[in-house]
Amino acid sequence: MIKKILSHNNYILLLIFILSLFFLSCSQSNSNKTNHITNPIIKGYFADPTIVKNDGNYIIYATIDPWGGEELAVFETKDFKNFSRKHINWPTKKACTSPTSRDAMVWAPSVVKKDSIFYMYVSVGSEVWVGKSKHPLGPWENAKSNKTPLINSEYFPGFHMIDAECFIDEDGEAYLYWGSGLNWVNGKCFVVKLGKDMITFAEEPKDITPPSYFEAPFMLKHNGNYYLMYSEGKAIDSTYKIQYSIGKLPYGPWVKGKNSPILSSSSDSVTIGPGHHTVFTEENQNYILYHRIFPQEKDIVLRELCVDSLNFDKDGNIKKIIPKGIDW
Repeated sequence: MIKKILSHNNYILLLIFILSLFFLSCSQSNSNKTNHITNPIIKGYFADPTIVKNDGNYIIYATIDPWGGEELAVFETKDFKNFSRKHINWPTKKACTSPTSRDAMVWAPSVVKKDSIFYMYVSVGSEVWVGKSKHPLGPWENAKSNKTPLINSEYFPGFHMIDAECFIDEDGEAYLYWGSGLNWVNGKCFVVKLGKDMITFAEEPKDITPPSYFEAPFMLKHNGNYYLMYSEGKAIDSTYKIQYSIGKLPYGPWVKGKNSPILSSSSDSVTIGPGHHTVFTEENQNYILYHRIFPQEKDIVLRELCVDSLNFDKDGNIKKIIPKGIDW
């Protein structure tokens, strides 16, 4: 009888020991996977980000604040906590200047990869330029042999030819979206299907301006629907926010999305004027990378890069985004 009791107690102790090892292993595993990223993700002032993944590393390209520099800001990271600053040879204000160029500096890149080549659509001098490279960190070159802008400042008079964003559909067709307003009014969104060379137009550009649009279009596809995301308001104050509309085709027509705007200035004034974003996916989770305003007493606007999770509800609506950073 005593032997049975001892045997039973030993069994319980062994079971407790095994379970403790299991829970300890799970705890360590979760701690290794959970790396909380707080906003802003990078020290300094940058805006209008785009992002690509290459050989396990993420490369972020962004406008240098205030209001652009002679080049882009470029960062490389694996974990969104440790960043290394890079410099690429193109675009520069000097290299991207034409007879129709205006004073604006280097702004708002969009980088995509197609057929092993990286393409960049970027605003310089209020014109859209296109570059290409075999590697995201270059060397880059103007993709047009005559070294002219893809879209000059006078292409659609009365509107700002900036904020180009390239979207590659599941069938391989590429579309370029762009457009903003002048003097904080009359924002317009234009789109054109690109040729296979990614620099020629396969059709005449169309005006597809959705509800509440001002600038910074971004196309996202989910369950067969097209989600045109964009910024509304003034990029210099708390009215700036992220909206979206849904369509059945890359051209629309558009219905303003439920919960839109999905990201706007927070009541605690930590997040002010969020906008001009991009979306990327890691392990089936969508993330939104955007900028927010860092308040200044001076008459300039400085912005910071932030990242949060982006999720859909069961009906395919984009949920409201609560700015709190991410677990990576």
